Amino acid sequence: MARGNGIIVSANPRGVFSEGTLTAITPKPGTIMQIDASAGISTADGKFTFELYNADADGGRPKGPLYILLEDSLQGKLATDAYVASTRCFLYTPCAGEEFNMLLGDVAGTGDDHALGEMLMVDDSTGKLVATTGTPETEPFMNLEASTDPTADALHHVIYTGY
Repeated sequence: MARGNGIIVSANPRGVFSEGTLTAITPKPGTIMQIDASAGISTADGKFTFELYNADADGGRPKGPLYILLEDSLQGKLATDAYVASTRCFLYTPCAGEEFNMLLGDVAGTGDDHALGEMLMVDDSTGKLVATTGTPETEPFMNLEASTDPTADALHHVIYTGY
């Protein structure tokens, strides 16, 4: 269960707010995004185009900083409302210690209980947080609430560790 009704939970956030355009995807707020380097900067508005988190082949690192997709409050959208493909989006680059409601991915067919204090990694190509598997290079979030057998993706209260 999320804390509050927005993506950013911390009072007085210290990170960087950004906006841009989505690629042809329909992500929900609380998803990790990255700049689509192949698209470059838009000549129309001078903003970057964003895609879902996609670690490269060298150590599981994303291209550039992590961006958290925020709710589209200018359109009256909630943290649970998906974006429309190829539209304007709002993002936030976090600072270590800040708290968020992030989209925790449901891994179908598993008993994916989540404990308080569990370290979470970003799922490659979905941008959702998932429990750590194998030996990841980064675990940028820590779970701040417990849940038992979620049946769908849901917003979870987490803290950004800064890696």
